[in-house]
Amino acid sequence: MKIGFIGLGIMGKPMCKNLIKAGYIPVVYNRSQASVDELVSNGAEKASSPYEVASRTDIIITMLPDSPEVREVCLGENGISCGAKPGTVVIDMSSINPIESRSIGEELSKHNIELLDCPVSGGEQGAIDGTLTIMAGGNPETLQKCTNVLKCMAKSINYIGSLGSGNAAKLANQIIVATSLAGISEAFCIVASQGVDPVRVYEAIKGGLAASRILDDKLPKILSDNFTPGFKLALHNKDIRNAIDVANTTGCKLPLTNMTKDIMEKLIHEGYADSDCCAIVKYFEETCNVSVKYQ
Repeated sequence: MKIGFIGLGIMGKPMCKNLIKAGYIPVVYNRSQASVDELVSNGAEKASSPYEVASRTDIIITMLPDSPEVREVCLGENGISCGAKPGTVVIDMSSINPIESRSIGEELSKHNIELLDCPVSGGEQGAIDGTLTIMAGGNPETLQKCTNVLKCMAKSINYIGSLGSGNAAKLANQIIVATSLAGISEAFCIVASQGVDPVRVYEAIKGGLAASRILDDKLPKILSDNFTPGFKLALHNKDIRNAIDVANTTGCKLPLTNMTKDIMEKLIHEGYADSDCCAIVKYFEETCNVSVKYQ
């Protein structure tokens, strides 16, 4: 079984490295050649286009920024659909609009290519460690055939339902993370405004109902004023915009999500696009005129 990998960014590159560690020799393509060269030096094979990746592989993994990029790679000129043989499986691990996942899947099926949507959670560190959580949509039998490949990159593979279900689950995940970060930021601005030690507050609440992995992972970064990205604010905002776009097609009202999107976009305009998503605290610090840092 020959594996292709398209999209070697902050997540895709370490994910592909884990495939190599597991013994696969992936055929790789990326717009930035530096990432391709690095992967080739680790044992991968280079391709000059998605078409070439598809022509040389049986399973193709894509890890791309958003729906337009996935559509272009899958269906565009020199795309996967032009080069893949019948029976090829595309595993899209990007986080995109689930409506687009279903649409792209329908187009690929006309070429006898099957699509799974398998977005991930766990951030850059999870990609490096091979401990990502996968939310999978598509044919369960096809997913089962790809399980050994996916296990090289993830600690858990969760089948959600038909095509698009994986990305629907990822949107739920991203809404919870974004709005939780806003709540954590607001809460610790109150703490800062009262001159109270934030670490003692954290120790007091982490054993109660307010405890969460988000609090454990992100509060130390916030208190250290360290916004080195594990997951960039701009990418998180993209996911939130996708959630709102989906909601608008069904008449869902997402007031908290819309408020959080507006906050994120203000911060992006102020230069925080490439900062970690927990940089959302900067909005609340500015609004409350406080600094949330270790004392």
